[in-house]
Amino acid sequence: QVQLVESGGGLVQAGGSLRLSCTASGRTVSRYAMGWFRQGSGKERDVVVAINWSGLNTYYADSVKGRFAISRDSAKNTVYLQMNSLKPEDTAVYYCALSNRREIPGTPKEYDYWGQGTQVTVSS
Repeated sequence: QVQLVESGGGLVQAGGSLRLSCTASGRTVSRYAMGWFRQGSGKERDVVVAINWSGLNTYYADSVKGRFAISRDSAKNTVYLQMNSLKPEDTAVYYCALSNRREIPGTPKEYDYWGQGTQVTVSS
Protein backbone atom coordinates (compact mmCIF):
# COMPACT_ATOMS: atom_id res chain seq x y z
CA GLN A 1 0.00 0.00 0.00
CA VAL A 2 1.32 3.41 -1.00
CA GLN A 3 0.93 6.31 1.37
CA LEU A 4 2.07 9.91 1.11
CA VAL A 5 2.08 12.01 4.26
CA GLU A 6 2.57 15.77 4.02
CA SER A 7 3.63 18.06 6.82
CA GLY A 8 4.99 21.53 7.32
CA GLY A 9 2.03 23.71 6.48
CA GLY A 10 0.92 26.59 8.64
CA LEU A 11 0.36 30.31 8.92
CA VAL A 12 3.10 32.66 7.79
CA GLN A 13 3.34 36.35 7.02
CA ALA A 14 3.90 37.57 3.49
CA GLY A 15 7.57 37.42 2.62
CA GLY A 16 8.16 34.47 4.92
CA SER A 17 9.16 30.89 4.20
CA LEU A 18 7.86 27.40 4.79
CA ARG A 19 9.16 23.96 3.94
CA LEU A 20 6.68 21.23 3.18
CA SER A 21 7.62 17.57 3.48
CA CYS A 22 6.09 14.55 1.81
CA THR A 23 7.18 11.18 3.14
CA ALA A 24 6.31 8.13 1.08
CA SER A 25 5.81 4.53 2.06
CA GLY A 26 5.31 1.70 -0.38
CA ARG A 27 7.21 3.46 -3.16
CA THR A 28 10.76 4.76 -3.51
CA VAL A 29 10.49 8.44 -4.38
CA SER A 30 13.70 8.44 -6.42
CA ARG A 31 12.22 5.94 -8.90
CA TYR A 32 9.10 7.87 -9.87
CA ALA A 33 7.91 11.28 -10.90
CA MET A 34 6.44 13.35 -8.11
CA GLY A 35 4.69 16.65 -7.89
CA TRP A 36 3.34 19.28 -5.54
CA PHE A 37 -0.10 20.69 -6.27
CA ARG A 38 -2.20 23.32 -4.59
CA GLN A 39 -5.88 24.12 -4.43
CA GLY A 40 -7.14 27.47 -3.26
CA SER A 41 -10.68 28.03 -2.04
CA GLY A 42 -13.07 27.69 -4.95
CA LYS A 43 -10.27 26.95 -7.38
CA GLU A 44 -9.04 23.95 -9.29
CA ARG A 45 -6.08 21.89 -8.17
CA ASP A 46 -3.03 23.10 -10.08
CA VAL A 47 0.49 21.81 -10.33
CA VAL A 48 3.08 23.91 -8.54
CA VAL A 49 6.24 21.94 -9.19
CA ALA A 50 7.16 18.47 -10.39
CA ILE A 51 10.28 16.36 -10.64
CA ASN A 52 11.07 13.30 -12.70
CA TRP A 53 12.57 10.11 -11.36
CA SER A 54 16.20 11.12 -11.89
CA GLY A 55 15.79 14.65 -10.61
CA LEU A 56 17.29 15.99 -13.82
CA ASN A 57 13.99 17.30 -15.10
CA THR A 58 11.81 19.68 -13.12
CA TYR A 59 8.79 21.80 -13.86
CA TYR A 60 7.82 24.99 -12.03
CA ALA A 61 4.65 26.96 -12.51
CA ASP A 62 5.39 30.51 -13.62
CA SER A 63 3.83 31.89 -10.46
CA VAL A 64 6.43 30.20 -8.23
CA LYS A 65 9.59 30.30 -10.33
CA GLY A 66 12.48 31.73 -8.38
CA ARG A 67 10.60 31.38 -5.08
CA PHE A 68 9.87 27.65 -4.67
CA ALA A 69 12.23 24.70 -4.95
CA ILE A 70 11.66 20.95 -4.93
CA SER A 71 14.20 18.52 -3.54
CA ARG A 72 14.43 14.90 -2.43
CA ASP A 73 16.14 12.98 0.34
CA SER A 74 16.39 9.39 -0.80
CA ALA A 75 17.55 8.17 2.59
CA LYS A 76 14.35 9.52 4.16
CA ASN A 77 12.22 8.71 1.11
CA THR A 78 10.94 12.26 1.35
CA VAL A 79 10.28 15.06 -1.10
CA TYR A 80 10.41 18.66 0.03
CA LEU A 81 8.92 21.90 -1.21
CA GLN A 82 10.86 24.93 -0.03
CA MET A 83 8.70 28.02 -0.35
CA ASN A 84 10.29 31.45 -0.01
CA SER A 85 9.00 34.99 -0.46
CA LEU A 86 5.49 33.76 0.16
CA LYS A 87 2.57 35.85 -1.02
CA PRO A 88 -1.08 35.88 0.08
CA GLU A 89 -2.01 34.35 -3.28
CA ASP A 90 0.04 31.27 -2.32
CA THR A 91 -2.62 30.45 0.27
CA ALA A 92 -4.01 27.00 -0.51
CA VAL A 93 -4.09 23.38 0.50
CA TYR A 94 -0.90 21.80 -0.81
CA TYR A 95 -0.83 18.18 -1.92
CA CYS A 96 2.03 15.94 -2.92
CA ALA A 97 1.46 13.27 -5.52
CA LEU A 98 3.36 10.33 -6.96
CA SER A 99 3.04 8.93 -10.44
CA ASN A 100 3.92 5.40 -11.47
CA ARG A 101 5.56 7.05 -14.47
CA ARG A 102 9.20 8.04 -14.45
CA GLU A 103 8.82 11.25 -16.40
CA ILE A 104 6.69 14.19 -15.33
CA PRO A 105 3.06 13.56 -16.26
CA GLY A 106 1.19 16.06 -18.33
CA THR A 107 -2.00 16.06 -16.29
CA PRO A 108 -2.98 15.57 -12.65
CA LYS A 109 -4.92 12.46 -13.65
CA GLU A 110 -1.64 10.74 -14.42
CA TYR A 111 -0.60 10.88 -10.79
CA ASP A 112 -1.57 7.69 -9.04
CA TYR A 113 -1.22 8.48 -5.36
CA TRP A 114 -2.03 11.60 -3.35
CA GLY A 115 -1.37 12.82 0.13
CA GLN A 116 -4.05 14.21 2.39
CA GLY A 117 -2.98 17.81 1.93
CA THR A 118 -1.58 20.46 4.23
CA GLN A 119 -2.91 24.00 4.62
CA VAL A 120 -0.66 26.95 3.87
CA THR A 121 -2.00 30.37 4.80
CA VAL A 122 -0.07 33.53 3.98
CA SER A 123 -1.24 36.69 5.71
CA SER A 124 -0.69 40.15 4.26
